[in-house]
Amino acid sequence: MMQETEWIAYVNGEYVLQREAKLSIFDHGVLYGDGVFDAFCAWNGQIFKIDQHIDRLFRSLNVFQIDMPLSKEDLKKIVVEVVQRNREKNQYIKCIVTRGVGPRPLLSPAGCKTSVVVFSRPYLWLSASGSALEKGVKARISNMRAIPAQCMDHKSKNLNYAHFVLIKMEALSAGADEAIILDIDGFVNEGPGYNIFVINQGKLFTPSSSEGLLAGITRETVFEIAEQEGIEVIENRISPYDVFNADEVFFSSTAGAIIPVVEVDGRKIASGTPGPITKRIYELYFEILDKGVHGTPF
Repeated sequence: MMQETEWIAYVNGEYVLQREAKLSIFDHGVLYGDGVFDAFCAWNGQIFKIDQHIDRLFRSLNVFQIDMPLSKEDLKKIVVEVVQRNREKNQYIKCIVTRGVGPRPLLSPAGCKTSVVVFSRPYLWLSASGSALEKGVKARISNMRAIPAQCMDHKSKNLNYAHFVLIKMEALSAGADEAIILDIDGFVNEGPGYNIFVINQGKLFTPSSSEGLLAGITRETVFEIAEQEGIEVIENRISPYDVFNADEVFFSSTAGAIIPVVEVDGRKIASGTPGPITKRIYELYFEILDKGVHGTPF
């Protein structure tokens, strides 16, 4: 494995050592969280669904009206170059685009020059490391509600993650591994950085992306696996009651993949161990990654 000090990042036209990578303190991303990002997965020497991730990033840029100095194809080449330089077969990749630095460090975006950063790290397991499949994680339903789509639609991945950080801290301080976030009406929305699925009677239930949650790439892949396996997927409102009484519950995310949830608010989910459908989806997801399906080699 490469020494940490050797890892490379792309910052505004240059490839630099990550330990030397810098953004201005006057960058709007630093001052106001004014920017967007997307996270990719490289596995077994292939970048998974890179075009879908870049398309989603450009949709986020459009919503935030940030001028992107690179084309999709240019950005794709940079992402591939970064993971090539960092050499590891399994990597977590992040692309951040901020509004950049303006003539004055004030709220107005006038005159800002866009900043673009791409970095990668050894593949990151967001929760409980790779052992999550064997043990599962414990979750807590957060006291803080999801920001309504009328205020900020989470289909755009943006740098305003303070809400998620506070929710994660709340869960950890309560002795849980992860959090489940409810919408303003009390229905399940997502986790901090995750989509959520509930399994009952062999069917897969998940909140609708129209409810203002992230339309995750891993979530999309779960849909594809379910179709392949003949598992019905229903996008609908899910209540805490539905979660407590589910046969299985799991999160999905680029970092961490498929994460079984075995306990919520002190209540065991079924037997309190990862269930068979969750395990099957996990296995098939990593089979897709291992085989390089939807992969771009580097």
